[in-house]
Amino acid sequence: MAASAKKRLLLTYAYLIVYILLSSGQIFFNKWVLSDSKFNFPYPVGLTLLHMVFSTVLCFLVVRVFEWVKLKEGMTYDIYISSVLPIGATFALTLWLGNTSYLYISVSFAQMLKAIMPVAVFLLGASFGLEELSMKMMGTMTIISAGVSIASYGEVNFNWIGVVYMMGGVVGEAFRLIFIELLLKRKGLKLDPIIMMYYVSPCSALCLFVPWLILEKPKMDAAVQWHFDPVIMTLNALCTFALNVSVFLVISHTSALTIRVAGVIKDWVVVLVSVYLFADAKLTVINIFGYVIAIFGVYLYNAQKLNEAAVTSASNSTQESQGLLGVSNTTQHKYKQSGIPEMELETIVVRDSKENIIQQ
Repeated sequence: MAASAKKRLLLTYAYLIVYILLSSGQIFFNKWVLSDSKFNFPYPVGLTLLHMVFSTVLCFLVVRVFEWVKLKEGMTYDIYISSVLPIGATFALTLWLGNTSYLYISVSFAQMLKAIMPVAVFLLGASFGLEELSMKMMGTMTIISAGVSIASYGEVNFNWIGVVYMMGGVVGEAFRLIFIELLLKRKGLKLDPIIMMYYVSPCSALCLFVPWLILEKPKMDAAVQWHFDPVIMTLNALCTFALNVSVFLVISHTSALTIRVAGVIKDWVVVLVSVYLFADAKLTVINIFGYVIAIFGVYLYNAQKLNEAAVTSASNSTQESQGLLGVSNTTQHKYKQSGIPEMELETIVVRDSKENIIQQ
């Protein structure tokens, strides 16, 4: 293996490890900050609002001041209001409800419940006409649902309030993904994670400010004691931003399959490590059995989606090749009749073919 190839491989592994550590570490960090027996800042809306304000400031510095990430053309005021605003609102809802669930259920159980995400995305996608119902996919959804149900049945510290909050967060995330597909991708606007956060963070912060003002600020004013350490809270917000950067790096240097596999590894890291970090995280045999079934279903779902993407990509490539061949044959016939020399003819054919593809 060449030195450059080995260096790229090592760099890819480094990005993956950083992503897994940051993703799992951020979950533990949030749980620790919110827990009244640990850091004692039991205000999930306030914590999430802090993250979004911090992200807004840093994204502005990265994009506008230092210009490390370039803005792409295509964003308009109409698209921002009609598309980015709903995405920001659902993102805020997802983070709010997900973080609130940590006040009632363990990190390990919350992670098991998150395995139901493909089911929510698929069902909402089908209702919006983005997914096609099939027996194979319905079977996969059944496996995931059964696994999560078994894992829930085996949970020692089961709490309905926490489950409702987490399920609300899952539905919110599913809506966010659907909105990204409907409102941005179908308009031809593709944004990397940093640019996405640049646009979405201010919207999410605005959407979180109102519920924080109504629901949590009075509690914070009336509370006898709660802890706010600027250094710890800044580090917590910085970790959230670093996680978004790591997602950007992983997506840039790996495939869709790699990021999905890394996500599954991260889930297992969170489930297993949380048992040693938090007293409320207790695993049972039924927990593990159900989670294994759910993860197997998630694996099947990922495999089916990646296969669909590969088929679509191959079909698009074939259509482009056929279009290029058709243009080349037509162009050659046209210019041959005009008596143009063979060498000049090849140049004209290539130029006309490229122009045709761009126009398509």
